[in-house]
Amino acid sequence: MLLPTFVTLVAIIVLATLLPLLRCTGWWIRDLDFPRLQLAILSLAVLVGQFVFLDWRDSHFHWLLVANAACLAYQAWWIIPYTKAYPREVKPAVIADSSRQFRILTANVLMPNRNAEGLITLIRVHNPDIFVTLETNAWWQERLDVLEKDYPYSLKCPLENLYGMHVYSRYPLEDSAIQFLVEDDIPSMHTLVVLPSGHKVRMHFLHPTPPSPTEHMESTQRDAELLVVAKSVAEAGLATPVIVAGDLNDVAWSTTTRLFRKISGLLDPRIGRGMFNTFHAGFWFARWPLDHLFHSEHFTLSFIRRLPSFGSDHFPMLVELTYDSKHGAGQEGLVADEEDHALADEKIAAEDVTVDDVHEPQA
Repeated sequence: MLLPTFVTLVAIIVLATLLPLLRCTGWWIRDLDFPRLQLAILSLAVLVGQFVFLDWRDSHFHWLLVANAACLAYQAWWIIPYTKAYPREVKPAVIADSSRQFRILTANVLMPNRNAEGLITLIRVHNPDIFVTLETNAWWQERLDVLEKDYPYSLKCPLENLYGMHVYSRYPLEDSAIQFLVEDDIPSMHTLVVLPSGHKVRMHFLHPTPPSPTEHMESTQRDAELLVVAKSVAEAGLATPVIVAGDLNDVAWSTTTRLFRKISGLLDPRIGRGMFNTFHAGFWFARWPLDHLFHSEHFTLSFIRRLPSFGSDHFPMLVELTYDSKHGAGQEGLVADEEDHALADEKIAAEDVTVDDVHEPQA
């Protein structure tokens, strides 16, 4: 009975590993990017079980071992960068100049969630300089506005479709815009934040729609929005300090997110530090890193934390960066080649949007 069970498990693991490689268009096949961690854990458990329960002299043992080990190695290739076993992509901060340090808190609130006080408490405890909320409607805006005394600068787009967005800042915002780049009811926010040091940081906050049977069968809208912003960031050049943050509805290790990093040239502070899985807050066994913050080499990292749940299906994220272009110079992330640029152009062309449509805040 044990051998058929192991054959079935290995077959499932192999199938789940191979399907995303087939370039099929079904959302359910592409979403197999999500459970790479779960597949790796299952592969490891099956691998250990083979040695414990199967006879290594059995003719089936070796091909099961090779197939399972190959799948484990493949899944590990994607996720190991998001562990402490991998070199850090972003340097730790070395200066303690409060005028150059700032905290950004991002939180997908889950619009029907009514624990606004829970989020407000987290904001007051962790004292971010900027906080970004997603899925916020008029009800949430009314409650968050109690913080306006401490956060006098804001961008507000309350919506009832799960895609409302708000930005509250204690630092001035300049040349700001709320845009609907790809879909008429999906906003994004673009602004300059003026730090106490006088440095101006270009920031883009995004929440594109995911591929799903109830919204979009394919990920073309999400991919186009991410990549058109990535190209806009790249065109700004290395001299421009940039941050892109939000719930991107994609895992950190996916093909699309990696392509975004390649095209934009932005860095991921999670590399070499951890996955910081933010969704789903209610299921410890099924969590993925969907809430992101990427930045240019002008910044080093003071800390990155996943904060406690306040009733949403997402955990909030808190990141403190230090503006230190001298120490940060030379930090390198992923690099795009001609094939990457061609793929990005193809994905953008699938939607009615161009790089010129993206608001580019000017310092």
